[in-house]
Amino acid sequence: MTQNTSKLTEIFTTPFPYLSEFFLTIKILAPLWPAIILFGLISNIINIVVFLKAGAKDNMTVLLLCLAMSDLVFLILITPSTCSYVIQYLVRSYPWPFDYFILHYLLYWPAFTAYDLSAFISVSLGVMRCACVAMPLKFKLVFTKARTIKWVMFLVILAVSLRIPVLTINRISWRTDPRTNVSSPYLKPVNNIYMSHINDIINRGIVIYILYITMVTCVIILTFKLYQASKIRRSYTTEQLRASDQAPSKPVAQGLNSKDVQVVKSVVLVCIIFILSQLSFLLTSTTRLFLPDFDADQQFAYLFGILSQINRTCSYLNASLNIFVYYNYNSKYRSVLHSLLSVKGRK
Repeated sequence: MTQNTSKLTEIFTTPFPYLSEFFLTIKILAPLWPAIILFGLISNIINIVVFLKAGAKDNMTVLLLCLAMSDLVFLILITPSTCSYVIQYLVRSYPWPFDYFILHYLLYWPAFTAYDLSAFISVSLGVMRCACVAMPLKFKLVFTKARTIKWVMFLVILAVSLRIPVLTINRISWRTDPRTNVSSPYLKPVNNIYMSHINDIINRGIVIYILYITMVTCVIILTFKLYQASKIRRSYTTEQLRASDQAPSKPVAQGLNSKDVQVVKSVVLVCIIFILSQLSFLLTSTTRLFLPDFDADQQFAYLFGILSQINRTCSYLNASLNIFVYYNYNSKYRSVLHSLLSVKGRK
């Protein structure tokens, strides 16, 4: 076992508050991770195939396609870290043939860079749908398909740029065991504490608050528009409309036809999944601002670890559950999926 792994094992065999709760959390959540990730990989591949088959001809479909791609990349990149986590904490005596931290941390930050991109795309979905409801006549002129693709490319650059501090801290080096004279690779952190602190301020502080507030605002606006549209629809159903020239002026919400309502519902549900999955991250960031000891290697390390595993589980769920939303509230998605399944059934 490597030196880093020995230190890690020593830490987790030392009496500490919340130790039993921490391992209980691991034992409850860790068995769920492989199933969630496998389902997420399959569901996002299905989403990508369906959206490509349907033809990404409008901004919403382009964003949904890009969201499925970024979710897929996140799940692929986070799989090694998850596997190492499950092995390390459920089989703590596992004799690692190489430095455990290579598997655990090397792709961890690239994975969460992809997760950030998914968050940015989800927020863009909410904002664009709000704009569509608020200014339906101008919306198509503002966010065309070409501009949406350029916007996604900008989001990719933004996600990578914001994570540069932690994307540059890990590198693979070689060291020689004096007992065996055998060289082996290990993960060498560079400026880890300083860069992680910058990451905490930017990505786990400022960015997450901006995204969360924006998404909550979008959900409130869209939910109100849905309520307004349903209320108007009920009033016109129960009351006989007079002649068109005597009818009152129509509010914006009345412009939501049944198809628009389904699209708005699907976007709202995607936004809600994002909000719920980000809530534990937000709680962690807020607590760390007011309680510095709520962190790894501090007084509340294991309590911090409990919430961290909940955060990890929520991120997997966030990247895996959108297929249910699309299937239930996107008629075009459903029809394309049924056609693909029927073709494969005939074969």
